[in-house]
Amino acid sequence: MSDSSPDAAFASLPLAPELLDNLASLGFAAMTPIQAESLPPILAGRDVIARAKTGSGKTAAFGLGLLSRLALSSFAVQGLVLCPTRELADQVAGELRRLARTLPNVKVLTLCGGAPFGPQLASLAHGAHIVVGTPGRIEEHLRKGSLTLDGLATLVLDEADRMLDMGFQASLEAIVDETPASRQTLLFSATFSDAVRPVAAALMRDPVTVEVAETHDAGSIHERVYRVADGDEARLEALCRLLLHFRPGSSVVFCNTKRETDEVAQALGAEGFSALALHGDLEQADRDRLLVLFANRSASILVATDVAARGLDIAELDAVFNYQIARELEVHVHRVGRTGRAGSAGIACTLVGEGEEYRLERLADFLGEPLEEAPLPPRSVLSREPLVPPMATLQLGSGKKQKVRPGDILGALTGEAGLAGDQVGKIKVLANSAFVAVRREVADEALARLLNGRIKGRSVRARRVGR
Repeated sequence: MSDSSPDAAFASLPLAPELLDNLASLGFAAMTPIQAESLPPILAGRDVIARAKTGSGKTAAFGLGLLSRLALSSFAVQGLVLCPTRELADQVAGELRRLARTLPNVKVLTLCGGAPFGPQLASLAHGAHIVVGTPGRIEEHLRKGSLTLDGLATLVLDEADRMLDMGFQASLEAIVDETPASRQTLLFSATFSDAVRPVAAALMRDPVTVEVAETHDAGSIHERVYRVADGDEARLEALCRLLLHFRPGSSVVFCNTKRETDEVAQALGAEGFSALALHGDLEQADRDRLLVLFANRSASILVATDVAARGLDIAELDAVFNYQIARELEVHVHRVGRTGRAGSAGIACTLVGEGEEYRLERLADFLGEPLEEAPLPPRSVLSREPLVPPMATLQLGSGKKQKVRPGDILGALTGEAGLAGDQVGKIKVLANSAFVAVRREVADEALARLLNGRIKGRSVRARRVGR
């Protein structure tokens, strides 16, 4: 009988030895709570609906279930994972490949909107065991006959609530209609909203419901409430005072509307802060570039809506600022839980206006305890200079299709008495472009080396992006 306690080892599960060996080599020891509760029924073939957020270990939970059901001799699509955004699909596909690396010839294919259709057709022609994609593009491939799901064993809906928020219900229904009734269905959602429950009831057969209480380590996250006067100017000044007082190297400011994210990001920029606005109206290329800048530490503040930030696994986030209390109280918990991960310290600050007392009372009732209130830092902190991000990001006009690898870019920057290795940060190579982070003080030198040098025997186009 499986031990489903949160500290149980993966070895207690009926997993193939190759998967267990790989988990050990990857440093997976004890299961997270969501893994311990969901993996036993998943491996038993049950439909499962689980409440889990990004960073909870949910990808390994459904990923191990997918891999355990594969017939490796067949290249028919046996697993399908639907995600709301391309970046989440890329993250999921990457994690599945890591989990599968000791299994022979497992092919994981990503099919997302915003990417050219032709190369996807070529990849599908070679077959795939698991497809990870966005609902719109998957539906398009099904409609054109380039993808068939007759042999599907497992369907996963990841971030189901967000897919419904984004209007994908019709696409989800069309996709499900193309799958066998005998499939296993796994639904993972950050919330069990009124929209999710009827969808789950329609898609699933006698599902096991897994709901792990979300808690935060009080020792790692210091959460405070700050009272502000009514009005946009007072709220923005309060945010600036907190940013200048705490000086987080990486933080997210959560707003409740798209319009507000733009306004707050622009206002912070006018005050000298390095801030970027993330919301659902961005083109995919702009979104990709923005997220690279933030991940590279070339921008220190991300101003985001909850929907746009969902699915982003942002590591080492120093602080979260709630410009207002979230409309849904569960969402407040998800916001705060983005900081203080893996035992590191984190700060969560919530601004509450004079007319928002009722929201604060509802939040305290939901959490079961009042939140600590603190006075705003003195206005004198406004004389301080905003934090300057330590890195700058350069974009190259060549990528994977030009056979460019991260090592090629690193070599171009550090070879022949160039930059020191510790002056180069993260390198991300996309299909036709690449991004590299360098220490801000050597950005001009790094750009000159790229423009005057050669990669793979060819000159490259390069430019600095962001501030």
